Amino acid sequence: MNTTQTEKDLKALLLDPDIKVYEPLKNYTYTETGGPADYYVTVHNVEDACRVLRYSAQNHIPVTYLGNGSNIIIRDGGIRGIVLNLLELDHLEEEAGIITAGSGRAIIDVSNFAYERALAGLEFACGIPGSVGGAVYMNAGAYGGEVKDCLLEVTAIDREGEIITLKNEELGLGYRKSIVQENDYVVVEAKFALKPGDAADIKAIMDDLTYRRESKQPLEFPSCGSVFQRPPGNFAGKLIQEAGLQGHRIGGVEVSTKHAGFMVNVDSGTAGDYEDLIRHVQDVILDEFGVQLNREVRIIGDPVYKRADRHK
Repeated sequence: MNTTQTEKDLKALLLDPDIKVYEPLKNYTYTETGGPADYYVTVHNVEDACRVLRYSAQNHIPVTYLGNGSNIIIRDGGIRGIVLNLLELDHLEEEAGIITAGSGRAIIDVSNFAYERALAGLEFACGIPGSVGGAVYMNAGAYGGEVKDCLLEVTAIDREGEIITLKNEELGLGYRKSIVQENDYVVVEAKFALKPGDAADIKAIMDDLTYRRESKQPLEFPSCGSVFQRPPGNFAGKLIQEAGLQGHRIGGVEVSTKHAGFMVNVDSGTAGDYEDLIRHVQDVILDEFGVQLNREVRIIGDPVYKRADRHK
């Protein structure tokens, strides 16, 4: 494949260029689905992240940010423009009860890091399979806890490549939403303010949550995590179970028989299979219970690959 002008520009621009062309995104998602990225760029420092965003803004190239791909479905046609991988931004340190973590660090690692220092407040995150950046993006939560409960501030980059700092109260954190999400900011670092606790008590809580997660969730199969948001006054999994949809399959993807709120890739499923099954479940629940299930999982990309003008 010939080197494009965009690839040449990025290699010349970045301090530590790490660029793949026509890279299959199924290699980077928990669902094991997803078509190619025109350019898959891994940044190893914040300066290069800023450079990518400035370049994309100046040249009108779309940029998509990708963490560890745990609560996302990338369509089979892949993603045009630049896919920016931030997982190398993974520093982790603590001072005076404040933990600072790079956006690429797994939120599970941060939870364990807090326990090792007898700091309480992040126990709920011990089983969330996402990055710090993704956890902030959607105000991730589990078992009664949310990121907003302990987040102090974040450092982010706007679409023009400028670095900004946002305090907790400026982030608009709500149920699976944030200003980061609304304004398409790129989180590069987050600070968590935690409280001193008893290590044994913290460990007991984490062990209990881990047991509950492993015993109830279908971790043995590729999945996109919890598919639907919690409808007011009810639970998506409960409604799906009552509708008799567990085990219902489209293509290689089925509603988990272990936890009705999950859809699992059991036989070389595609992103299209996921989308079709999601729509089917939504239609059935609306017909039977009059409840509209809204997606928690993000769906991005093109249904069919369309070669872009990659020489721009």
